[in-house]
Amino acid sequence: MPTTRIVDFFLLAGLTRAASFRRLSTLKDCRRAAAARVAALRAELAADPAAASKRQQAARERAAGERLARVERALADAAELARRRGLPPEGPPDEPPSASDGPAPPPDAKEPRVSTTDAEAKVMKMADGGFRPAFDVQFVSDTSSGTVALVAVGNDGSDQGKMVPASDRLEAIYGERPARHLVDGGYTRLEDIEKLEGKGCQVFAPAPRARVGQPDRWVPRATDPKGVAAWRARMGTEEARATYRHRAATAELANAQAKNRGLGQLTVRGTIKAKTVALWFALVHNRTRCWALAPA
Repeated sequence: MPTTRIVDFFLLAGLTRAASFRRLSTLKDCRRAAAARVAALRAELAADPAAASKRQQAARERAAGERLARVERALADAAELARRRGLPPEGPPDEPPSASDGPAPPPDAKEPRVSTTDAEAKVMKMADGGFRPAFDVQFVSDTSSGTVALVAVGNDGSDQGKMVPASDRLEAIYGERPARHLVDGGYTRLEDIEKLEGKGCQVFAPAPRARVGQPDRWVPRATDPKGVAAWRARMGTEEARATYRHRAATAELANAQAKNRGLGQLTVRGTIKAKTVALWFALVHNRTRCWALAPA
């Protein structure tokens, strides 16, 4: 398999507003209100079946139940985020914790906020510097044909640690691993580079600029494992740098075309549906690439 390029962009969660993100304590109030609404609708139907048509009543009860389910999911996600940040999963205590309550949470840990509209969407930093609810879309494209070979959608807002899973999935799907990966600086992670270089896949990625007093970033260091040392030495050559400079012309095509065709804001909820939309755009892109490559 030839060189592949992994690109990412943020897909705005169009049905999710920043105002829908709430903290644990507020989410509990939302759950109580949603449960009360479901109970009231059921009581209304039981007391006066003629108050509304069966179809209208069923639709209202279904909407209230979906709202309750989304709040429950938001509570579960908020509890998990709180656990990762060292906060109590049930939310901040009403009184300061005592010594018998165990270790105190980190002083800079912030109470997580989760959307009651789409708990899977997360607030991410956009290219314009702002923060909005979004999903992180990954396109893996073939640099020779411009076609999309893999689509992934996540909600962590970071590219770190995603290069190896993408390469593994390519091998599982196509039966072979790409000979080279061309990625931007967001994917540069020494552990990933070492793993891929050990599997025979060359990585073309920039390294962070060396700080004052540090050796040149492209000079292998004594602490570098074999694969990382090979990557540094390779990226220090003019040939590798020339290859990397052409990444926009050879691999950003899928990203740009998807945005030109309107892939920028979602009208669905959840990671699975967001990935479905991204896959549709990838299929359309690949079809148009086939038409463009047919004469050749």
